[in-house]
Formats: sequence, C-alpha cells, structure tokens
Amino acid sequence: MSMLKRIWKGLQEEKPLAEPLPEAPQVPADGRHSFSQSGEDVIADFVFRAIGIVRPTYLDIGAHHPTRLSNTSFFYAQGCRGVNVEPDPDLFAEFPKQRPGDVNLNVGIGEQQAAALPFYVMSTRTLNTFSETEAKRYESTGVHRIESVIEVPVMSINAVIDQHFSGAAPDFLTVDVEGLDFEIVKTLDLARYRPAVICVETITFSEARQEQKLPEIGEYLVANGYFVYADTYINTIFVDRARWARV
Repeated sequence: MSMLKRIWKGLQEEKPLAEPLPEAPQVPADGRHSFSQSGEDVIADFVFRAIGIVRPTYLDIGAHHPTRLSNTSFFYAQGCRGVNVEPDPDLFAEFPKQRPGDVNLNVGIGEQQAAALPFYVMSTRTLNTFSETEAKRYESTGVHRIESVIEVPVMSINAVIDQHFSGAAPDFLTVDVEGLDFEIVKTLDLARYRPAVICVETITFSEARQEQKLPEIGEYLVANGYFVYADTYINTIFVDRARWARV
C-alpha cells in the first residue's frame, strides 16, 4: 500500500499510522547550525566562503552571551578567533569560561575613550544600553525596568582594533548596542580599518511590534563603499564592495 493510501486509511479509522512520517532533521546536512537571532552568522559565513576568507577574525560589540543570540559563536566553533566586548559584568562572566580562545573585554564602546560612563542594566538583559533615553523608553512600556545603573569603562572601536588585531581590521564586525549602533559605526576609521562584512542592528525595539528601520546606518556605509548583502529585518549585513568585486 502506498504512503498516501496509508495516511488516508489512518485518517478514516481515526487511529495512528503504523508507520509515522519521518521527522525533518534538526541540523542542516552540512552541519552549519546558526546561533544568531535570524541566521546572520550563516549568511556571513556564505559571504566569507565566496570571497575566500577561510578563518575570519571578528569583533563582536555588545556580545551579550557566548552562544545564545550570538553572531560569532558559529565562527568560534569553526576554529576562528576574535574579540568579544560585553559591558554587563554578569553577562561578561560567561565569556572567559565558554570562549577562552577569544579576547574578552568587559568594557563599553563609545565615540571616545572614557574612564567610565553610566550603563543601564535592564530587567531584560538584551536591552542593556549606555543610552539613558533608550533605557527610559524601554521602562515606559511597563514591561521592562532599569535594574541598576553602573559605571563601565569605555574604549573607542579604533583603540580595540589597534590593540587586538595587529594593525589589521577584523574580517567580521557585528554591532548590537541598543540605540547607539550608528554612533559606533561612524567612529570606525574606515580609511584604516575596513571589515569585509559588517552586521548591525538597524531597527528600533518595540514591545508592540511597531519597529522602525533606521536608514542612516545603511546610508552611511553605502556612501563609504559597502553594499547591503542581506537584511533579516532586525539586522542588516553589509559587504565591502571592493572585496566582493575582486572575487
């Protein structure tokens, strides 16, 4: 009896099929399991393969967690190494444990280096931010609250690259800092440091799902020689046009 006939017979008799349909595999056949929120790591991996970067380095700003919602955990598992920046000391504590091969920095990234700046730790840790405006906006929803305000040292993005990438740009830059993403991106000295791939959060947070896309990040990067390779609604992935054109 064909599979279709068995299914139809089972439905008519209102009892389970003798041979249940096989379940879909949970992991892709090539083993590329995404750790990102919307598959950004696998998209970036495709770009790196296409342009011949075998083991990309990375700078993860607002890293949050070593594996959960991580744009770089996929690459770490492949033997790549880089720098994770996470200002929340509680969240940061997991990075030396789970990502010992990386450089892990318990600092913030700002327009300029500073001894310390106020950092707003939210009840929902994915919303942590250096922006008082954003923190109060999150709190106004009645769903999230500011748990504490702590002082966190701040470095510039260029200083981090100077100190930890031996004068070269990281291949992959990922930025998720709740409200200050554009400020960080535009302070990157693109004349000296040009990541091949940049992933940036380009949407505002909304509890009511009334998000707004932030066009200024894309406008800035496109004007500086990048193009939009992919957009996952939450994040946009930009690729250096010159690196792509050399393929």
